Amino acid sequence: MQHLNLKYLESLATQYPNIARASTEIINLQAILNLPKETEHFVSDIHGEYEQFLHILRNGSGAIRNKIEDVFGNTLSARDKKSLAALVYYPEQKVERMKMELSHEDLLDWYKVSLNRLIAVCKESSAKYTRSRLRKSFPPDFSYILEELLSENNRVVQKEQYYNEIFDTIIRINRAKEFIVAISQTIQRLVVTRLHVIGDIFDRGPGPHIIMDHLMQLENVDFQWGNHDMVWMGAASGHEACIANVIRLSARYNNLDVLEDGYGINLVPLASFAIETYRDDPCDCFGVHAEDHHDPREVSLNKKMHKAIAVIQFKLEGQVIKKRPEFNMDNRMLLHKIDYEKGTITIDGKTYELLDKSFPTIDPADPYRLSPEEESLMKRLRMNFRNCDKLQEHVRFLFNKGSMYLCYNSNLLYHGCVPLDENGYFRKVKLGSREYSGKELYDVLEYYARKGYYEQDNQEEHEYGKDIMWYIWSNENSPVYGKEKMATFERYFIDDKAIQEEKKDYYYKLIEKEEVANRILTEFGMDTEHSHIINGHMPVKTVQGESPVKCGGKVMIIDGGFSRAYRRTTGIAGYTLIYNSYGLRLVSHNTFTSTEDVIENEIDVHSDTVITELSSYRERVRDTENGKKIKEKIKDLEELLHAYRSGLILEQV
Repeated sequence: MQHLNLKYLESLATQYPNIARASTEIINLQAILNLPKETEHFVSDIHGEYEQFLHILRNGSGAIRNKIEDVFGNTLSARDKKSLAALVYYPEQKVERMKMELSHEDLLDWYKVSLNRLIAVCKESSAKYTRSRLRKSFPPDFSYILEELLSENNRVVQKEQYYNEIFDTIIRINRAKEFIVAISQTIQRLVVTRLHVIGDIFDRGPGPHIIMDHLMQLENVDFQWGNHDMVWMGAASGHEACIANVIRLSARYNNLDVLEDGYGINLVPLASFAIETYRDDPCDCFGVHAEDHHDPREVSLNKKMHKAIAVIQFKLEGQVIKKRPEFNMDNRMLLHKIDYEKGTITIDGKTYELLDKSFPTIDPADPYRLSPEEESLMKRLRMNFRNCDKLQEHVRFLFNKGSMYLCYNSNLLYHGCVPLDENGYFRKVKLGSREYSGKELYDVLEYYARKGYYEQDNQEEHEYGKDIMWYIWSNENSPVYGKEKMATFERYFIDDKAIQEEKKDYYYKLIEKEEVANRILTEFGMDTEHSHIINGHMPVKTVQGESPVKCGGKVMIIDGGFSRAYRRTTGIAGYTLIYNSYGLRLVSHNTFTSTEDVIENEIDVHSDTVITELSSYRERVRDTENGKKIKEKIKDLEELLHAYRSGLILEQV
């Protein structure tokens, strides 16, 4: 036996010091391999729409309704099943509602009926888990009693009476509400084991910070970063161009509250600068997405802040492009192409009149240099972003749980695309002195993004990494952006649809071809016969008849319009994907009205199954990524047994 292998087995022996302990663990692990595979939940492009997103998490994209249907079928009315579902989704609020509506006697009866029904649903949801795994899902206060109620206790003959006596005690000592909450949250945790967020938690919507707070409480979650996530990650690292982009988008979508109230980032310096600099400028080209009821004075201030930070952004981006010529983004440097006297700009030999001709902070002789006031402002904003504890906590979580892509259980997950040439082959992208393509491009970008946030010893790599985060946000060769250019300047200043167009990567046309999809799967080490590509980023234009399912089901693009800004395009309010032991189920969701509607009127989000792909057999843990790890551990433990029995390692009895 090799020396290193023996050292490893000796280390393993500290955990399993004798044959009995090692054998017991092998038996337990073998039992786990035979259980049905975990249920995975895939979501994408949430864009801060926390109410819709959190509700879909609570209902497991309809999985909880399905469990209720499996348990009760025709034995409960449709109304009772809706009421039970609402209780599972929002137990605290639903209990409080029933307290207001029912008499004391009726409330006690409702408690008992609800507890019985919840235990039945919980038992169905827990069927594929080991007792050890279940204990970890139980709230500590009710762990013992939940385990007792969910187990098949053969010692108890009259089970109904046994359950009722337990419920009577819980109700009598005024713990019914807490117990209902505990069971409901346990059901939510059991119905979906793992959550995959395929990018873009941030921008546009009002609650990315609320979403992040919730995700940090989940046991099994992973992220495949989107470009909107990356620009926030860059901002948290102190990259000034990323900071300007984050603030500009927040102003545009009237969500500066996310920065000020959600993260406690002080924007008063920006407001003061904007009022002083653009006092008499209506800033009409810098409108904000505001509801009619918003205070006109607030909207006016937001427009000024919007313009102020946009101009700063164009300057800062020009500085990065000049510093990094290998990014090949000279076409995004436009300020020096403006004729400031005439109010025109010349791009590719064509002259356009600018919609806004007021640039009080730009020096035509050096247009990318910040004014002293802008420089002072950015210094303060950079300090505010770097010193924001909550933002740093969220971004560290994104780095710890996230990556540019993920290969997991026969699915390849990434946010945007794999950059391709017109023939469907991986486009070569130059970074530094080397060219990268395919998986290698993803890997090198992730490497530098992590350097940009974490590196402390090598300042040059740290600065390059921060610039790479901005590159990932907006470059045509970025896998998570995937468009020819980010036409931000053109959309503000030029009234010409042709020059505003952001042409998509060849990927989006060629991914329909099976040979292209197979080439991508092979590049990432995936089996081409059974694997899928799952990604988001590009809203699926359902209203125009576009399908989220590409290449005969091999590719699924699940950006369905969580973001309100895209719902006219998509016609729905989001896609989610469920992958359990029976197969894949792609679900489309209608718009979520409100939490109150679910609690008071028991109106759930209407969801339709778009496609179901059933497995030819029920998948077990042995067929999953976790199963591979368990098999490896069993193999190691069997080697340890052999070492004990051959006398290579002595047992500790």
